[in-house]
Amino acid sequence: QVQVEESGGGLVQAGGSLRLSCAASGRTFGSYTMAWFRQAPGAEREFVAANSWIGRRTYYAESVKGRFTISRGSAENTVYLQMNSLKPEDTAVYYCAATNSGSISADERGYNYWGQGTQVTVSS
Repeated sequence: QVQVEESGGGLVQAGGSLRLSCAASGRTFGSYTMAWFRQAPGAEREFVAANSWIGRRTYYAESVKGRFTISRGSAENTVYLQMNSLKPEDTAVYYCAATNSGSISADERGYNYWGQGTQVTVSS
């Protein structure tokens, strides 16, 4: 059984930084793409960033480009999201997702496995 677990959320002031971590377990994730999505109150879940293990390609939503960085750990089943220059509009529950497709996608339907989410709150 595959499990995906996020950590690192919390409360931060605008302009501050947070680093989210995600670890997946239960199978080999060597060819997996891992991604971050987020859902703000009253809004639909939206894509944030993705990273493919093969080729180490990355892809970002325009709203976070230049502020957020997604990276994979030395272990193939870990992924991080470094969030800098945070804004109140970044407040959301952040979800880690994984897919056994080697391609990168911003469509949540392309991801097989999901974590429970971690809350990020940015105060103004």
